[in-house]
Amino acid sequence: MSDGRAWEGNWKTRLYERIRDLGYESLTAFASAHPTDSLVALAEKLGEHAERSKQVTRFVRDVFVRMLSQSLPEGWPAVMDDANRFKVAKAIGRWSAYTPETHEKHVEQARAALRASPPPAGWRPLGPDDELLLTLLPDEEV
Repeated sequence: MSDGRAWEGNWKTRLYERIRDLGYESLTAFASAHPTDSLVALAEKLGEHAERSKQVTRFVRDVFVRMLSQSLPEGWPAVMDDANRFKVAKAIGRWSAYTPETHEKHVEQARAALRASPPPAGWRPLGPDDELLLTLLPDEEV
């Protein structure tokens, strides 16, 4: 996510989660364990860890949940009139914009699946591990 989007959302929480996943108690401990690495190198190590631990796909689902919740707080619309079509397009468009290059094809497939077979009215995933969302974008190597 070298395109600047890594700083979107609650990046501090994501950073500390990755640090703990790597077995360090703090950011200071992680940095101290790599005293000759530049800050860029440290950031790359954290990004590589996210990819290896399949957290990027989960992040992509997390972004979908957030975008859908912002555009459709009541869930997926029962009627797809112009106003609701716009809200859905806005949520999906923003989701696509935040998608890392490595996952673009998978997101395109998920978007196509949502268009071909829309979720039930009122569907509102509450997190990245939503059952339907996992079928659209399962954890896997990309």
